[in-house]
Amino acid sequence: MRTIEETISELKVKIIETLGLLDVAPEDIKDDEPLVGGDTGIDSIDVLELVMMIEKDYGVKIESKELGAKVFASVRALATYLLHAKKAGA
Repeated sequence: MRTIEETISELKVKIIETLGLLDVAPEDIKDDEPLVGGDTGIDSIDVLELVMMIEKDYGVKIESKELGAKVFASVRALATYLLHAKKAGA
């Protein structure tokens, strides 16, 4: 079973790769700061790309806009959701 810290590190790399954030390093993305609209410049269009990446890479669906708002609150929130969803067999 992966730890939350391992998942956060992996997600930072995947976010950068998925969105082509050439001038962003994993350490630039803070674990608990807002993922959307924060320093990374991620917007709602980017979130759609991230949702597709999460479904493909993790087999986890984000079914609603409300859930998406909670899940994409921060990298830690996203990692926590993924770990719980995997545990629950989602």
